[in-house]
Amino acid sequence: MADKICIKKKCFSPDVIKRLSLYLRNLRKIRKENITVISSAKIIEFLNVSAEQFRKDLSYFGGFGKRGVGYKVEKLIKEIEAILGINKKWPIALIGAGKLGTALLKFEGFSKLNSRITCAFDSDKGKIGKIINGIKIEDIKSLGKIIKEKEIKIAIITAPPEKAQGIVDELVCLKIRGILNFAPVILKIPDGIFISNVDMACELESLLFFVKHKDGLVMTETKAQ
Repeated sequence: MADKICIKKKCFSPDVIKRLSLYLRNLRKIRKENITVISSAKIIEFLNVSAEQFRKDLSYFGGFGKRGVGYKVEKLIKEIEAILGINKKWPIALIGAGKLGTALLKFEGFSKLNSRITCAFDSDKGKIGKIINGIKIEDIKSLGKIIKEKEIKIAIITAPPEKAQGIVDELVCLKIRGILNFAPVILKIPDGIFISNVDMACELESLLFFVKHKDGLVMTETKAQ
C-alpha cells in the first residue's frame, strides 16, 4: 500500500480512507436513532479521533456541513458511500473454498458494503460443484471464463500460499483491479493493481508482543494525516 494517495492534487495518508469507514459506521448507527443533523464532535465520539481531524479528512473530498449547524446525517452517509465506492454494487470472486473461504461465503456483512461474492473457485474435486450459501464452487480452470462473463474487478484469495502467486498472475491478466489476500505470503503485483493483505498470524504475533512487554513499553503518538 502506498504511503500517500493523491486525488485531484490533494494528497493524504491511506489511513484517511480507514477513518472514513469508521465515520460511516458511526453515522449509520446515528441514523438508526432518528437523528437527522449532528455535530462533528458527536460523529467521532468513541473513535479516538479529534473533530479537527474529522473535518480535515472530509476536506480532501470537498465541502460538507455548515459551520454552526452541523451535518445532515443522511446526506453525509451518501457522500461517504460515494467516496468509498459503495454506492454501486461490486461482484467479487473468491478463490479457495477451504474453511476460511467457506466462512467468507457465509458472511452476511458484504451486503452492507454493497458487495457480494458471486462466484467461488477451487481445484479440489471434492469441493467443486458444492453449493455454499447459494454459491456454486466452480473449477479453478473456469476462472477466466466466469470472471470475464461477470465483469468482476475484485477478488479474494484464500488459497494455500504456494498457489497464491500463480492465482494473482492469472487475475492480473484478467484485469482484476483489487485483491484481498488472506494467503500468508508476500505477493508480487504490477502497478495499478491494489492489494490488501490480511495476515492473521502477524496480527496475533504483534498483539502477543504488546501483551508480553506491556509494563516496559513507551508508546508515542504521531500526528494523523
